[in-house]
Amino acid sequence: MILICGAGAFGTALAVTLAQNGPVTLWARDADHAAEMQATRQNARRLPDIPLPDNVTVITGPLPGGTSPCLLAVPMQTLGAFLSAHHSALAIRPLVACCKGMDLATGLGPTSLIAQACPDATPAILTGPSFARDIALGLPTALTLACADDSTGHSLQRALTTPTLRLYRTTDTIGADLGGALKNVIAIACGAVMGAGLGESARAALMTRGFAEMNRLARALGAEPQTLAGLSGFGDLALTCTSAQSRNYRYGQSIGDGTEFDPSITVEGAATARAVLQRARSLHLEMPITHAVTALVTGELRVTQAMDMLLSRPLKEE
Repeated sequence: MILICGAGAFGTALAVTLAQNGPVTLWARDADHAAEMQATRQNARRLPDIPLPDNVTVITGPLPGGTSPCLLAVPMQTLGAFLSAHHSALAIRPLVACCKGMDLATGLGPTSLIAQACPDATPAILTGPSFARDIALGLPTALTLACADDSTGHSLQRALTTPTLRLYRTTDTIGADLGGALKNVIAIACGAVMGAGLGESARAALMTRGFAEMNRLARALGAEPQTLAGLSGFGDLALTCTSAQSRNYRYGQSIGDGTEFDPSITVEGAATARAVLQRARSLHLEMPITHAVTALVTGELRVTQAMDMLLSRPLKEE
C-alpha cells in the first residue's frame, strides 16, 4: 500500500495513477475536504472532473504507521512542520518528497530536510517535468526518482512506475533537489518577461542564463552535472518556463502585466528565490537572475528595472 500525504492537485494525481498498482491511502489536512473527496470520489477543489479509483481511500487525522512508502506531496515551506508533527508515523518509512523548493528557514532542500527531521527514514525525491492533470489523465510522463540508497531506489522505482509514468533512477539527491527548486525561480522570471511583453527572445535568454545559474549553485553544493542536464533540471525548466499550466510561470506573468494573483495558490518559487539567494551569498556565488526575481517578488523592483539591471551587467565570455 502507498501512503500519499497531501491532497492537492499533485498528490491527488499521484493517487489516481498509482492506484493502478494497488491500494492507495490519500491523507488530506482538512477534514471537510477529506470527507468531501471520499463522498464525491473526486477532488473538486484541486483537480476537478478526475474520478478517484475505488482503491483510493481518503483519510484525515493521525497518519497510519507502517514501513510502506510515503509520498510527501505537501508544500515545501510546510514540509518541516509536517515532518515534526507526524514524526512517529513516518520515522522508519521510505519518504519520497514530491515538492520542489528550498526551505526558507533552514536553506535545505526536500531530501536534506527529511534526513534532518527523520534520521531513521530513507529520504528520496520524485521530481521532473510534470503537471498534475497530465499524470491523472494517464498522459505519458517521465520523472526522476532520486534516492541515495540505491537498493531502496530500485524498490521505489518498481513500486511507483505505471504504464504511463516512467521513472529514471539516480542516487544524486542534491542535484534532484536543486533542479526542482531552482527551475521555479527561473520560471517566475520567464513569466514576468512574457507578462511585460518583452518577447520570446528575452525568455530564451533568461532560460539559458538561468540554467547556467542552476548549474553554478549545483556544482558548489556537490551535485552531479548530468543530473541538472536531465529530467529534474533541464527537462523541468523547459516545461515550467513555457507553459501557463505552471503556477510559477503564471505568477511571474501577473507580476509582469500588473494583475492580481490568487493568493490561495502555492507558488514555491517565491520563497525559494529568497532562500537560494541567501545560500548563494553565503557561498560568494553570483546569481543575478535569482537576485532579480527576489527583488520582483518582494516588490523592490519592477520588471523593466530588473531587466535593466541584468542587461547592464559587465560584458563577459559565455
